[in-house]
Amino acid sequence: MADQEFEIVIIGGGPGGYTAAIRAAQLGFSVGLVERAELGGVCLNWGCIPTKSLLHAADLYREIGAAAEFGIEVSSPKINLAKMIERSRQVASQLSKGVQHLMRKNAITVIKGEARFVDKNRVCVEREDTNDAYVVADNFIIATGASAKNLPHIQVDHERIWDARSAMTPSFIPQRLLIIGAGAIGVEFASFYATLGANVTLVEMLPQILPAEDAEIAALARQAFKQQGIEVLTETAIDALRMGKENLVATINGAEKEFNAAILSVGVAGNISSLMLDDIGVETDNGFIVVDPFLQTNIRGIYAIGDVAGVPCLAHKASHEAVIAVEAIAGKRPDELNRLHVPGCTYSHPQVASIGLTEEAASALGSIRVGRFPLIANGKAIAINDADGMVKTIFDHSTGELLGAHLIGSGVTEMIQGFAIAMGLETTEAELIETIFPHPTLSEAIHESVLDAFDRAINF
Repeated sequence: MADQEFEIVIIGGGPGGYTAAIRAAQLGFSVGLVERAELGGVCLNWGCIPTKSLLHAADLYREIGAAAEFGIEVSSPKINLAKMIERSRQVASQLSKGVQHLMRKNAITVIKGEARFVDKNRVCVEREDTNDAYVVADNFIIATGASAKNLPHIQVDHERIWDARSAMTPSFIPQRLLIIGAGAIGVEFASFYATLGANVTLVEMLPQILPAEDAEIAALARQAFKQQGIEVLTETAIDALRMGKENLVATINGAEKEFNAAILSVGVAGNISSLMLDDIGVETDNGFIVVDPFLQTNIRGIYAIGDVAGVPCLAHKASHEAVIAVEAIAGKRPDELNRLHVPGCTYSHPQVASIGLTEEAASALGSIRVGRFPLIANGKAIAINDADGMVKTIFDHSTGELLGAHLIGSGVTEMIQGFAIAMGLETTEAELIETIFPHPTLSEAIHESVLDAFDRAINF
C-alpha cells in the first residue's frame, strides 16, 4: 500500500490531538490524525466529561435530599445506577460524534489504528480489520495521553479493584469502598460514592489530600469530607490488598479491614510504549516525553503535547499546547505555555479550584499579602444553602501582582476563570479592587478576598 503523505500528522485524537488537527487545518496544512480508539480520547469518553455527568447526578441527589429546607416536600429519591451510567455514556457518545463532525468539517483525514514510528518521518499504523497503513510527514505531534498506574503489589482487575474506567461503570454501589490515592480523581470518586451511600475510606501516602493544592484549602476539603462521613487517612500506605472469601481485605497500618471494592488512583504514566520512540532517539524521562518550551522533542519535527508530555495532566493544558505546537511549526512564534497560569479544578463536593502559586510557594519567593473571604459571608451562597467554603488570594506585597488564587465551595470551578483572565492580563490588586462585581453572586467573594488582602474587606 502506498504511503499517505501529509504536512502534519497527529497521533492521538483526544483534546490535545483534535485541537492540533483543527488548528493545523485552519492554517492550511494537510493533516492526518491517527487514533486507536474513540475520537475525543480518554477525557471525553472515559474521564472529564462522563465523570461530570455522574457527579452532577450525585449533586442532584444531594440537593433533592435537602429540598425540604426550601419548602419543597418530595418523597425519598431513589438511585437508578444503571440510568446514571447510561446517561454518562450517552453524553460521551454525543460529544465524540461531535469531534467526528469537526474532523469532516476541517477536511482532516482520520486513520484508525495504533501508530509506531518507523523513522522520524514515517509511521506505521497497525489496523485490526485491514492491512497496516503508512503515513509520511515532515512534522508529527504526539498526543497519546497517559494511563493510570498500578502499584507493584496492587493490580487493577476491573471486578473488585477498579481503575477510573471501571469506577465509572460499576454494576453495584459498594457498601464499603477503599480509594487509594487522594488526588483530584480519587477525591471526585470519594465524593460521588459517598453521596450515593457508600462508606468510603480515602487513603493518601502524602501529608495532605489533594497534594497539588494549597495546604489550607486541602485542610478545609479534608474537614468537609470527614463531616460527610468519609474516612480520610493521610501519610498512610496500603500494605496489602487481597481477595478474601467474599470481599477485599486491605492491610492498613498493620490492621486488616474488609471492603466490597477498591479504586486505584495513584497517578499516570505517558502512553509511549507502543510508539517505538527509542528507535528514533526521542528523549523520555520517567515515562513522559521531554519537550522544549514550544513542545518540540529533541528530534526536529517531532512534537509532544498533553499528558504524554508531563504534568499537569489536564485537558485544557493539552488543548493550549496543541495550538502552541502547531503555530510553532507554522513559524508564528507563539508565546510559551506559562504553567502557573493553568487552572486546576476538582469537581467534588465541595468543589476545589486553583491557579498560580500556593501560599507556601509564594512566601518562599518573598513578602506576600493574603486575602481570605468565607462563603458564609456571601449572600448568594447563603440563599442557595451552600455556604461552606472560601476564596483565598495571594499577592506580591510590593508590586500587587496576583500570584495565586485558591477556592473551595459551590461553583468555584466556574469562578476560577475570573482569576485566570486576571493573571493572563497581568492584573494587579488595583484593577481587581476597582472592578465592579454583580450582586448577588458567588463571584463577589473574589472581590472581597482581594479587598481583604489589602485590609479593605467590607462584608467580613
